[in-house]
This record gives sequence, C-alpha cells and structure tokens, in this order.
Amino acid sequence: MNVAFCKDLYVRVELIENRRSFGIYYGRLLCVVSSSSDLSQMRETMEQGAGFLKVIIVEGNDLAIRDFKSSDPYVVAKLGKQASQATINFNLPESSKLAVYDTTAKTKVIKCCLNPVWNEELTFRVKEPVDVLRLEVFDWDRFKFDDKMGHTFLDLRPLASSSKLKRALKLTTGETKLRKVTPDSDNCLLSDSFIKCVNGEIVLDARLRLRDVESGELSVLVKWIDSPTTAVSAKIC
Repeated sequence: MNVAFCKDLYVRVELIENRRSFGIYYGRLLCVVSSSSDLSQMRETMEQGAGFLKVIIVEGNDLAIRDFKSSDPYVVAKLGKQASQATINFNLPESSKLAVYDTTAKTKVIKCCLNPVWNEELTFRVKEPVDVLRLEVFDWDRFKFDDKMGHTFLDLRPLASSSKLKRALKLTTGETKLRKVTPDSDNCLLSDSFIKCVNGEIVLDARLRLRDVESGELSVLVKWIDSPTTAVSAKIC
C-alpha cells in the first residue's frame, strides 16, 4: 500500500488485484484512475485548487420589450469550456448539494418587468483554468418558444490568476484589491471593475452590456472560492 499526502488531503492508494487501476480514497471511495500518470495528474489538479464559482445575478436594467408592453425575463448562465472531468463532493452541506451545477443554470422568471431584481445565486463546480461565463436573457412565454433578449459574457481568467496571487500572498481575512479590469473591445464591461480578495474569496462586481438586442444591461457579482480539501476532480475510468 502506498500512502501520499497532498496539502491537507489524505490520499490512500491501493493496488487492485487483476486490474491495473488504483482506488483513491478520502474516508471512502471517491473515484478510480487508470494509472499512476492519472494519479500524478490528479495531484497536479489538487495543487492547482479545485473550487466553486458563485455567480450572483443581481439585476437587469432597461431590458428589451418582448410582450405587448413589457417582458417576463430570466437569465441562463453557462460556463465556457472545462476539462472533461467528474467532481465528487461529500463535504458540502445537504442544503447546498442540489444548488451546485456543472455548466448551466438559470434564474427564476420575473413577470412584467424591464428592470428586474433577481439577487439570485448560482453555484458551479469548476476546475482551473476556467475561461468564460456566458449569460443569456430570455422572455418567458407560456405557449411558444421563449424570446431572446440579448446575451453577454465575462472573461473568468483574471479571477483564476487573482486566485493564484491570493494564495501567494496568503490572504485570508480583510479586503484587498488585486487587479483592475477595464472595458475594451474584447469584453462586455460597462465600467472599470476591481477584482478583490474579501475574507479569502475572490470577488468581481461587474456591469455588463447586452449584445444583439435593442437595449439592456446586467449587474452580476462573481465569487471564486478555493476548495482544496472539500472537492476532488479526476478523470473516471
């Protein structure tokens, strides 16, 4: 039996007879990897730091009219490309497990409103590197397809680099500005935004213009939370 330590995570590796596979344990069986090279890749993944992306859809402003005089808007959030993986998490509270998504989630519908306030939190399991958060706004309809009300996106790579900076600086409490993100032709920001470390969480507050629509903007709050000991990501055989 081989025993390895990776940060705060205790990993027991045991050769399974008649199979060239290893069982990876953390109190109980988590997953199976096909070879020692996969084990090395898994260790590298843990060193990078799996985590959670919390996307708070705060509000929309001056959204487009899709019904007679108003709209019934909701937002669909989609993560950009991620490595093929399975994330198994045993340590989240029961109340959180059903609210954690892999790549897509949506808000509730707010009826007859062009300036909706959602204040709704969507939580995703992710592994660095993450690249893009895409947001699409739709008008809900009962008897036909939902109408499009524009889309926008947010580059998440600055959050990943800021997370590494936070770990390098060993920031765990208080509030520290880490990086300034400015509007340009490659993003949808309406104004300068700052990436901060707030009590160990990487936070970005952003106003985003909607594209391919007459009018509209979204306000979002994005948080990256490192989770080196509560989630393990690895390829499943």
